[in-house]
Amino acid sequence: MFYNQGKYGKLKHIKIMGGLPMDKEEVVSKNFIEKIIDQDLAEGKYTKIATRLPPEPNGYLHIGHAKSILLNYGLAKKYNGTFNLRFDDTNPMKEKTEFVESIVSDVEWLGAKYDGDIKFASNYFDQMYEAAVLLIKKGKAYVCDLSPEQIREYRGTLTEPGKDSPYRNRSIEENLDLFERMKNGEFKDGEKVLRAKIDMTSPNLNMRDPIIYRIAHATHHNTGDKWCIYPMYDFAHPLEDAIEGITHSICTLEFEDHRPLYDWVVRECEMECVPRQIEFARLNMTNTVMSKRKLKQLVDEGVVDGWDDPRMPTISGLRRRGCTPEALRNFCAAIGVAKANSTVDSQMLDYFVREDLQMKAPNAMAILNPLKLVITNYPEGQTEMLEVSNNAKDESFGKRLVPFSRELYIEQEDFMEVPVKKYFRLFPGNEVRLMGAYFVKCTDVIKDENGNVIEVHCTYDPETKSGSGFTGRKVKGTIHWVDAKNAVPAEFRLYEPLILDDAEGNEGKHFLEQINPHSIEVLQGFIEPTAIKDAKPQDKFQMVRNGFFNVDPKYTTPEKLVFNRIVSLKSSFKLNK
Repeated sequence: MFYNQGKYGKLKHIKIMGGLPMDKEEVVSKNFIEKIIDQDLAEGKYTKIATRLPPEPNGYLHIGHAKSILLNYGLAKKYNGTFNLRFDDTNPMKEKTEFVESIVSDVEWLGAKYDGDIKFASNYFDQMYEAAVLLIKKGKAYVCDLSPEQIREYRGTLTEPGKDSPYRNRSIEENLDLFERMKNGEFKDGEKVLRAKIDMTSPNLNMRDPIIYRIAHATHHNTGDKWCIYPMYDFAHPLEDAIEGITHSICTLEFEDHRPLYDWVVRECEMECVPRQIEFARLNMTNTVMSKRKLKQLVDEGVVDGWDDPRMPTISGLRRRGCTPEALRNFCAAIGVAKANSTVDSQMLDYFVREDLQMKAPNAMAILNPLKLVITNYPEGQTEMLEVSNNAKDESFGKRLVPFSRELYIEQEDFMEVPVKKYFRLFPGNEVRLMGAYFVKCTDVIKDENGNVIEVHCTYDPETKSGSGFTGRKVKGTIHWVDAKNAVPAEFRLYEPLILDDAEGNEGKHFLEQINPHSIEVLQGFIEPTAIKDAKPQDKFQMVRNGFFNVDPKYTTPEKLVFNRIVSLKSSFKLNK
């Protein structure tokens, strides 16, 4: 498969292999981050490249994080550098071990191999405290007693400068004493903060004496109750990078305005390693919430059944739905790396999932909306085994034997009592092929007291058996089926986008008002026994005419299989090649 990309990170004639672009015939033009790294190496700024993934363990990672994971890991691999997995765990009020474990699982599932042990920002709290003390001694930080509201008020606006805190000129001795007392737990939460002393008139609001330490009497998942003061992200993050020897700190565009503060912290704390922050465009997708805060709200308010709900854009949700790591890697490679924000059609991911599963998932016949079909002239009590292909596009998958008898189930939509124009499936008097079996002709219908068709009667022609070489006549329609006597009951969950942000009338609405009321449909149907006899959670199948499905790891039991539809078999979406 070959792709062309836009302005940044042009991928011309690139074969996607396992998510990593590989040259073919022509030289691949590098993305802007690679060009920066090349220049830094050429100028001798760094001798070895080191990147990192620094998630905060306050939720589950989503598909946007997948792009960042693969970018950072891919750069480290390309330049024979190192890739760290580090948790920015500086806010004990929002962090959980559950989130740490889920993130590790996601990273490993994607195939990103981190170097050494997993790192934690909290392991560097002593060094961060000493760095803060150094700033105080240099006259670059002070303890402030203003309330959060007052700090916001004093900060100014984009058009108006801020004004100095009345505590800005405290002596170094007083600041050192107060900061130590903060550490010792003498003050309540919010009573005091430590602020960097930079410039309250700076046009960049992030440089107007930002808070670098706050008081929080909270138990930390890693350090327990050792600390009651915790560094702010903008102070901790550059220090973590510098301590670990990270050379290129890759982050998304919203941190561009924070870069001067990042550089200030590294410089004023006199760190030996000087990392370089580079920003790239985050992933935006149609009909997809890409905010951890909003995703948490969906979980907390019970809109979904957890962070791993198959409708969620979380990596764990995508995995549970049945997305493969290869598909995600190829998707991210095809998007490329850009400096400008853009929005990707969510169907593009479906495209790569479909492409990947096409040659991986074995076929199975399943009926999602069952309608009984009785072959009146087929011998009662007889069952025969018919040979069908395990993958129509790849003979190496082999064949399987599927039971066939007098009573079958077909899809309700494959029968129409009064057919519409160009309807070639089953209707009274019409003949169709049962896939891999025989021609059958509809002779009668059975209805319930409300006039609904509950059973279709047909006759079959024994001479028309698939594979027999019969050429006596042709039929226009072929439908699939399962044997009623041997079919296995199963649940099928069909998904549509959870959020419809591009639907008419939804523009500008709160995301909870854009929820799709039809995002999930649960159906009770049947599946053939042969294909799924050894099926286990996360096994994937190409259900004939119904789509690609994954065995759900959450609701499947030994007594009943539950299938999530990953993607439909076909789509009108076309990839620009």
